[in-house]
Amino acid sequence: MVKETAFYDVLGVKPNASAEVLKKAYRKLALKYHPDKNPNEGEKFKQISQAYEVLSDSKKRELYDRGGEQAIKEGGTGSSGGFGSPMDIFDMFFGGGGRMHRERRGKNVVHQLSVSLEDMYNGATRKLALQKNVICEKCEGRGGKKGSVECCPVCRGSGMQVRIHQIGPGMVQQIQSVCQECHGQGERISPKDRCKNCSGRKIVVEKKILEVHIDKGMKDGQKLTFHGEGDQEPGLEPGDIIIVLDQKDHSVFARQGEDLVMHMELELVEALCGFHRPITTLDKRAIIITSHPGHIVKHGDIKCVLNEGLPIYRRPYEKGRLIIQFKVNFPQNGFIQTDKLGLLEKLLPARRAVDITDDMEQVDLVDFDPQQSRHRYNGEVYHDDDDDYPRTGVQCQTS
Repeated sequence: MVKETAFYDVLGVKPNASAEVLKKAYRKLALKYHPDKNPNEGEKFKQISQAYEVLSDSKKRELYDRGGEQAIKEGGTGSSGGFGSPMDIFDMFFGGGGRMHRERRGKNVVHQLSVSLEDMYNGATRKLALQKNVICEKCEGRGGKKGSVECCPVCRGSGMQVRIHQIGPGMVQQIQSVCQECHGQGERISPKDRCKNCSGRKIVVEKKILEVHIDKGMKDGQKLTFHGEGDQEPGLEPGDIIIVLDQKDHSVFARQGEDLVMHMELELVEALCGFHRPITTLDKRAIIITSHPGHIVKHGDIKCVLNEGLPIYRRPYEKGRLIIQFKVNFPQNGFIQTDKLGLLEKLLPARRAVDITDDMEQVDLVDFDPQQSRHRYNGEVYHDDDDDYPRTGVQCQTS
């Protein structure tokens, strides 16, 4: 039992979720609520990152399960306590590299690409249209004419303004905000000297078409990195564009590593006497699943076909297995005339003989109703909460 489930609830998973389930939940939510896509969801992004930081670490997760968020904040035994930066967690998860790395390079841009199971089986090429910031060629990233850039007189080049606000007698509050004059740049350009192409912003928005090659056998959550294709910014090396594959559910097959899993329903005659069943594979081939007469397939049996699973990544000529779980449908009541049951019984294995004696009481089977919770006595119905059940047998008379 866990003391509290807030972190699990934030990620939308159960307290017994595996590491893989946690990773997938964080990936989808972090991409959805990233500040680049949802600037107004910064607090939600922070909560998601903090929850994953704790639950993805086995020691922190154990500490949280025992004592909740308070135990994490206090640190417990052998724990550093507290939380890291949400962006650092995001970058470590998606391969960004952390805060110090971001100071030298522009930030990475992460996009999720929805792909089908067929794409991962056959391989595919997708064209992805993106918009990115590039340095203005007209002014070479200066924002205006040479020598027109000057230090902002309001913030003195810091990009931040500090205001002192008195909140009571002898009590003041210091408030720091982005400089409105230079918009945090620490410098400004006279309107008449600004570059007309970029309006002094030093960058322009450009449309970029990326060709994403999905190789055979790639997996859900696999990352494809386009180095140096991220947004450009003067003085910084461009970041990367990271494409994260998101596999869509398939109507027939499910994936388990390199294996494909499917369910197949059989009629009783097929289970006992053999069958042929055609299946269309993910590369549009038709294969016949065959069970020979005399090979009994039981309800719940799991069998497989070798080399009909997914291609192995970077070894596409090798494949996993096609795993089939069988469900046997039994015939309905009355499917055969009563006088013909003897013929059927002669064909089936003999039933076990039972000696019925006079002291045995014979009862009949009825269909089970899970909603019904009551006892029957002499044809009358009495509920579990009835205080007085009918009594049978001899009762003593009292005077």
